[in-house]
Amino acid sequence: MSAEENPTNGVAATPAGPQPEPIRFFGTTWVDHSGGYAARRAGVAAGALVAAAAACFALRFAYDGLQIAAVGSFVSLLVVVMFAICSALAFRHTWSSFSTRPDPDRQATLRGLLTIGFIGSLLAYFFRSLTEAPGEKLHRAEYARAREEYDRRVTRRSGNPSKKRRRS
Repeated sequence: MSAEENPTNGVAATPAGPQPEPIRFFGTTWVDHSGGYAARRAGVAAGALVAAAAACFALRFAYDGLQIAAVGSFVSLLVVVMFAICSALAFRHTWSSFSTRPDPDRQATLRGLLTIGFIGSLLAYFFRSLTEAPGEKLHRAEYARAREEYDRRVTRRSGNPSKKRRRS
């Protein structure tokens, strides 16, 4: 068959109905756990843990800089408590975003806090990657619901309505 005869030019046609939404680092491999899904999960977990450790190392240098500057114990304590609280809030926010869609307005409001608490977000990615792709459960539920709705709409419209028998 030549390229003129084949309208798709050798590319597989997109199946009808809703398509799965890609997840960062995983694409759509989360649907059927193909394409090195397990290796990607291990890579994301390891990468998040290494990044969190590197961030803690960098924060240690910042803390040492405060000690060298002799800013006092109150300021040092304030910085440590600030990073701890922001990390805990960022962990909670990131963890909850794996099961429900976050509100965009609230996300914009918390952007600064989440930036300061980035270590908490990295740890949330690490722990979630141990069981599934981060956000897989949410995406799977949304995709299943969309497929179900699509299948209901398609089966309801089967047949040609003009050929139906009219009851007299």
